[in-house]
Amino acid sequence: MTIPRSVVLLSGGMDSATTAAIARHEGFEVHALSVRYGQRHAIELDAARRVAAALGVARHVVVDLDLRAFGGSALTGDLPVPKDTPPERIGEGIPTTYVPARNTIFLSLALAWAETLGARDIFLGANALDYSGYPDCRPEYIAAYARMANLATRAGVDGAGIRIHTPLIALSKAEIIRRGLDLGVDFALTSTCYDPTPDGAACGHCEACLLRLRGFAEAGERDPVRYVEEKPGKKPHERRTVKG
Repeated sequence: MTIPRSVVLLSGGMDSATTAAIARHEGFEVHALSVRYGQRHAIELDAARRVAAALGVARHVVVDLDLRAFGGSALTGDLPVPKDTPPERIGEGIPTTYVPARNTIFLSLALAWAETLGARDIFLGANALDYSGYPDCRPEYIAAYARMANLATRAGVDGAGIRIHTPLIALSKAEIIRRGLDLGVDFALTSTCYDPTPDGAACGHCEACLLRLRGFAEAGERDPVRYVEEKPGKKPHERRTVKG
């Protein structure tokens, strides 16, 4: 029996790592796609390579596409990364870490590769529950993109069709962590922080770190990644993990 192929967008974070593990668990041959898009650091790409190797993907491709030419985001320009956002305000608006049209661009790259591979299935670790308010993580956006994909591709026109899977879309961070652990994901290999130190330690203060820390706390698990040590007088974050 032929194993169906899939393209999984792999950022190196815990959500995409769990998504890749789900695709593998569901019987797909995983082809992982990461994008070097001019983000503030390359640490997440190193994490993506580690995750891809650990999961034994069929192939891992890193595409270069420099969105710094446009800027407009704290991840691709000079805007500051928001820090210490009160928990009740995370997701309240669209933060400066939103990269304009990023998921649309990434899904388009995944769509092109899927057609080349003869794959009908694309996996994306989008989450609409515990997230920072990005408009391109909403279920209605994913549904609209899937309709467009099936109008714009040979696979769609020929009737085979393209399916976009978002298995984490309605899960909390705690549920994502439990699902990943059930599938054997090593979260020590992942990188979530928007503003890590040059040696890869997570800042513990950006919204991505805050959501991750809260997720591990709610899951009753220890976050295995390294965090920057708190300075005297700083308010400690929940379940701070400091290694090395």
